[in-house]
Amino acid sequence: MPAPPAASADLAPALRRRGLLALFGSTFFELTGFFMFAPLLLFTLKARGLDTATTGLFSAALWLGIGAATPFAARWVRWLGRRHALIASVAVPLATLLGITLSTSLALWAALYFVAGVAAALRWIVAEATVAELAPPHRRGRVVALFETMVGLTFVLGPALLAAVGTDGDAAERSRWTAIALVAVGFAWSLALPPLAPAAHDGATRLGLHGVADALRAAPAVMVAGLAGGFFESGLAGVLPLYGLAMGFTAAAAALLVSASGLGGTLMMLPLGEASDRLPRRAVAIGCAAATLAATLALPWVGAWPWLAAVIAFVCGGAGGGLYTLAMIEIGHRHRGTALVNATAVLVLSYTVGAMLSPALGAAALQWAPGWGFPALLAAVAAAALVAMLRR
Repeated sequence: MPAPPAASADLAPALRRRGLLALFGSTFFELTGFFMFAPLLLFTLKARGLDTATTGLFSAALWLGIGAATPFAARWVRWLGRRHALIASVAVPLATLLGITLSTSLALWAALYFVAGVAAALRWIVAEATVAELAPPHRRGRVVALFETMVGLTFVLGPALLAAVGTDGDAAERSRWTAIALVAVGFAWSLALPPLAPAAHDGATRLGLHGVADALRAAPAVMVAGLAGGFFESGLAGVLPLYGLAMGFTAAAAALLVSASGLGGTLMMLPLGEASDRLPRRAVAIGCAAATLAATLALPWVGAWPWLAAVIAFVCGGAGGGLYTLAMIEIGHRHRGTALVNATAVLVLSYTVGAMLSPALGAAALQWAPGWGFPALLAAVAAAALVAMLRR
């Protein structure tokens, strides 16, 4: 009779390394393929004559699937087992991309995109929780930060590959199948995951919406860090070009602010992860929140020194993203099993809410008071994060 799967804490170092390698590889190829396919889908919809608003609803379908599935990730992990949940979270997107490519029904495309969002939520939560649990405790900051950096790179590589292969005519068809092939490689990598028992469940950890609420009450400061991370790392990218134009920048210079923010998020993760392994994690989180606040308080001087805008964008992208990464490291130290999956689900929800609030509130502030409304909004969010870190 075969031995039962080992819990993550009981895995031998070689199996831990194998699990981490499989997680890194499968996530890298899956996300690179998906981020190559997603913009091509939007171009295809526009080519079929859909207006911009309707095309945007397809992106909303993906996020609706992510939001709907996130609270139930721990229940699915408990039902499927961690390894099968991770494999399913690649197999389902692969099937949805094939379905979209081989069909012509827009209604089916929307439904499949929603299902892809459900699987994306499962992947996002379970992969990050498993990376945090498999990482050696004394190197958890480095490993989690490397994973976040790798995920950030896929946001760049996917669209870059699409641009290289092409988006018109036969080139678009090659791009579709290239993206699907990349996701298929990610699926093959996921099969290399070692057997993992369903996440350890102590009986006291509730699942579903109740479990998410419990995790939120248990560590509100960690979740504030996640919200601020989404606000400054992802959400701010949607409003920085508008801010640049409001400050009199050219369109090209305004677009470069997004690049500066993304560069900060990519380059700062590993140093912050290393710092969290060597210094008190609370001190590193306070430093990130303080740096973000300092950057936002410098915004009124951008008019006099336009170059300062890129520095501020870099700091906000790096320190804001660092808050999310440090929160993930923190809950990796605090929790195991389904409790870790629940806490990761709340962190993902918090990050998503922050990413949605930032462009909506930021654009309103720019329209209402371009000179001081936008800086005041960003400073208020950064100050709230700093207060939460100080009181944690």
